[in-house]
Amino acid sequence: MGKPLFYEILEKPATSCIIGICSAIWFYIQKKNIGYSHVGLSYETAIQGQYWRIITSAFSHISAIHLVFNMSALWSLGVVEQLDYMGLGVGYYLQYTLVMVVSSGMLVLAMYHLLIQRFKIEYFRRVTAVGYSCVVFGWMTILSVKQPSSKLELFGFISLPISFAPFESLVFTSIIVPQASFIGHLSGIIVGYAIAWGLIHGMNSYWALSLLGWIALVFVWSLKKSGAVDLNFLEIESVTEPSLPVRFLASGQLSNGNVGIV
Repeated sequence: MGKPLFYEILEKPATSCIIGICSAIWFYIQKKNIGYSHVGLSYETAIQGQYWRIITSAFSHISAIHLVFNMSALWSLGVVEQLDYMGLGVGYYLQYTLVMVVSSGMLVLAMYHLLIQRFKIEYFRRVTAVGYSCVVFGWMTILSVKQPSSKLELFGFISLPISFAPFESLVFTSIIVPQASFIGHLSGIIVGYAIAWGLIHGMNSYWALSLLGWIALVFVWSLKKSGAVDLNFLEIESVTEPSLPVRFLASGQLSNGNVGIV
């Protein structure tokens, strides 16, 4: 018999919070009847400057079975938070989750670009991806390298050897969810191996907070630029009184009663 759910939540605080966030977003999407086009990531929307979709697409799910699959897999992968003795733990989990959300989204767009521009497959121009699968597949891959003896539990009754889980799940999801993004899942696996093998490394609290700050800045900027949300309150008002003349003074001094620009 396993531990009570309450104790498991305490042992996986970051995983529990992410599951709560994704579930709450799913309920909101269902209530507001929001579709793929509103929150999903596609090549076409990215080249229009809608970079905020890299974030919204990662945490959004439209299909209930997609949500259940991702969250059940993520719950099992939350064991990473308990592996402090292996150099993992809660801090590592949060830092590299942030890396995977951004890196896998950018890699998806890079693959779309290659397929469209190099191989002239226009189909991928409008393919819209949503879901936390990139990060889930990334953590599957990391755990398969760091702790290959682990098991991946799905839906509470399916158990897969973690060493084969990334590719088994890649096939499994393609069967049960035909609309699943093969490229998105593959991107998660690639980024996962890059982290597990040390090709992406050096993350700590300072760099994670710096990255989070840049993500927030680009998110708000791209929202405003694309006009997806009314952010007129962010406009910077001019300090120059239109009724007063502006003079440029060679000495850099301000003349009386006028606004000067040095």
